[in-house]
Amino acid sequence: MGALVVIAAVVGLLLFSRHKATTGTESSAYAQNLKLSSIKLSAAENYMGGSVTYLDLNITNTGDKALLGADVHAEFKNMMGQIVQKETLPLRVLVENQLGGYPDQVDMSKAPILPGQTKTVRITVDHISDDWDQSYPEMQLVNLKLK
Repeated sequence: MGALVVIAAVVGLLLFSRHKATTGTESSAYAQNLKLSSIKLSAAENYMGGSVTYLDLNITNTGDKALLGADVHAEFKNMMGQIVQKETLPLRVLVENQLGGYPDQVDMSKAPILPGQTKTVRITVDHISDDWDQSYPEMQLVNLKLK
């Protein structure tokens, strides 16, 4: 009876590990297969009267795995090139709104970027330092979830 429990546990672990998303150093190395392009900055007023900054960009997946999720580590600089703010923010995929108007932002797990695909994603920053020089931040993809 004990042997059956051990065998079942080993089989369960093998099946789980085969289907789980890739993380860690393998996902860090995979970032070289994700090409960022067409970066656009925009701002809008939020419901509290403050400003929200949007960074829209395209991600092209040139690798062989599906991208199920990611964060962006962004560094905002001032006119002297000094970092004035660091943020690690989740990526959201922009999808066409079925009723028209502005696109919807959805979790990447619901709209993964498959191998060979390019999708537009959005990063939302609630507040950026007043010392920011308004240029594009330096960005690095982190916390990749792959399958």
